[in-house]
Amino acid sequence: MLLTIISIVVLIGLDQLTKYWATIALAPDKAAPFLPGIMELRYTRNEGAAFSMLADKEWGRWFLIGVTSIALAVVLYLILTKTLSTSKFCQAALVLIFAGGVGNLIDRVRTGYVVDFFATTFIDFAVFNVADCFITVGFALLILYFLLSEWKARDKKKQPVETEGQDNQDGR
Repeated sequence: MLLTIISIVVLIGLDQLTKYWATIALAPDKAAPFLPGIMELRYTRNEGAAFSMLADKEWGRWFLIGVTSIALAVVLYLILTKTLSTSKFCQAALVLIFAGGVGNLIDRVRTGYVVDFFATTFIDFAVFNVADCFITVGFALLILYFLLSEWKARDKKKQPVETEGQDNQDGR
């Protein structure tokens, strides 16, 4: 459990540190190449959810704070009780989701917006941040975990069952 707590704190710290750096180095309108032809670093304030949804709604900030807080409480419960799984892989996915959610919640509560700075240049896509990466990777790992678990369970059901005293196929 100590490793889980340390991981969460380190990940949140990394997210907050990168957002602080973006605010200092890139705000208000600077951009820096990151992966030429693929991505640049560009400071953006996101007052909404993904793709700036709800940004133009006066109540949007408080709605997002409430929904995020409820989701984080559920994820924290799953981490602490290991209700979902005792698998370290699954727990790591939940830690990423939790840390990313807390990182963005801190911004939203403190400033009313989330600092984003990774901007794709090869397609028109939402600008995002480290916390968003944690959440996305965490959900991808969780989906992978469930798929692998399901495949494993199906393989077990397909295995022939041996009965006691049966040495050959015709039961003699």
